[in-house]
Amino acid sequence: MARQNIIVTQESKTGRNLAFRDPTKKQDMSRAEFVKRIEKGEYDGYHIREINGIKTPASNPDGSKKNNLD
Repeated sequence: MARQNIIVTQESKTGRNLAFRDPTKKQDMSRAEFVKRIEKGEYDGYHIREINGIKTPASNPDGSKKNNLD
């Protein structure tokens, strides 16, 4: 399955991604909701990293910068 391109719609002052949009499904998600959906297997092209004790969505590496979360 091809990766769905997720868009970051809100960042904290420190640069942590807080809110996301799935343009294919036309859905907005908080960081926690996106994490849960990744864990359920709804987004194959993404994985979870734990950064400073917080589960954080990340793009799976594939050699392309155009589909990274930013």
